[in-house]
Amino acid sequence: MVDVPEDADDVSTGDATENDVASPEDVSFDDVDVAALLKERDDFKDVAIRLQADFENYKKRVASTQADEIDRATGRFVEVLLPVLDACEAAVAHGSDDVLTIWSALIGGLQKQGLEALDLVDKPFDPSLADAVMHEDGDGGDPVVAEVLRTGYLWKGKVLRPAMVKVKG
Repeated sequence: MVDVPEDADDVSTGDATENDVASPEDVSFDDVDVAALLKERDDFKDVAIRLQADFENYKKRVASTQADEIDRATGRFVEVLLPVLDACEAAVAHGSDDVLTIWSALIGGLQKQGLEALDLVDKPFDPSLADAVMHEDGDGGDPVVAEVLRTGYLWKGKVLRPAMVKVKG
């Protein structure tokens, strides 16, 4: 058991004594530079507002980066499925109706998620959307897509796979 001295009220718990701590009545406004305190408060407030804005921008940037990464990952997955779509499309083009329901269900589901087939026939040739693998003479004007040999696709507005085309002109 600890012995407590009779004058326990006089025991100090720190370096400060009663004389070191000023009571509110002892502080005069002449001793305090109110303008300096207000400036310091405003400086801290500006720092806090700036940090809050930086944090909000960081959250937006991270969310945008995550959304872009998800789009790229799903685009890579869809790219793996493109040979299946090509096979189904070739089967339908050769008159096989057995795969038509599977092909239309697959292409329909992917289109809902952001896949777009490029429709380039009779349109001006754009090398960012198509690879010209064949050429036929034309009327001498600007090159035009005469035939699509392999369908090209966009994924959420970006070229996933360029079309393989025959160009005339």
